[in-house]
Amino acid sequence: MNNLFDISDKVIVVTGAAGVLAGGTAKYLLEQGAHVVFLDLHQNKIDSVLDEMKTVSDKLSGYACNVLDQAALDSVYHQIMQDCGRVDVLINGAGGNMPGATIGPEQDITDLNIEDYSKVLDLNLKGSVLPTMTFVKAFIQQRKGCIVNFSSMASPQALTRVLGYSNAKAGVDNLTRWMATELALKYGDGIRVNAVAPGFFVSNQNRALLINDDGSYTERGNQVINKTPFRRFGESHEVFGTIHYLISDAASFVTGTVVPIDGGFSSFTGV
Repeated sequence: MNNLFDISDKVIVVTGAAGVLAGGTAKYLLEQGAHVVFLDLHQNKIDSVLDEMKTVSDKLSGYACNVLDQAALDSVYHQIMQDCGRVDVLINGAGGNMPGATIGPEQDITDLNIEDYSKVLDLNLKGSVLPTMTFVKAFIQQRKGCIVNFSSMASPQALTRVLGYSNAKAGVDNLTRWMATELALKYGDGIRVNAVAPGFFVSNQNRALLINDDGSYTERGNQVINKTPFRRFGESHEVFGTIHYLISDAASFVTGTVVPIDGGFSSFTGV
């Protein structure tokens, strides 16, 4: 019987591939033998990542590409198809937040910066829709392909402060289920769409929000830990195995799911 978890023959496109979770995922997939295409907004970041990743494998390529620019995405798509002949997996890892799209403890909803809010919605939601519209063309032609979106624990329940990010990731959850249904009904069971929903992982962006300089938890950090049965934050490598499963043939009957990777955060009421 073939190894259902073998992904060494797959061409995998990862957006946001210079980031922590998406970039770590791209490196992991490269280590598993896949051909990985790194996409990120800035050319200098792509150059830096490719220089580093060439020590892992030579089955890689990378392009600077704005996930909100359909023409740029289409151009990169045609280049990848010319170079690789196919695309098997799209991982929509581009995303992020902005201060103006959050409501701090001393603020109220009237302080929301609607421009930042719109940018966060665009980056996280439209930034998943547009790459999907581009790369799904290969999947339709092949009648086979897989998409994994990055959702968040900010999506399924009310998480204070991060209004724009929460709204955007809730849209990603709906997009995942909608697209899974649409593609399966029209093109068969070879095209699958799923999402992962990471819990709290410490990154450069949120470190100061969760951890004090002395290593103790902030008030916000303690709130998260008290709602997480594992009583710790996640490590980036703990996302990789779930994504590996979802893009492998072992998950051939799995579509439309949003998988929590959260140490039990979504299961625990806090009581």
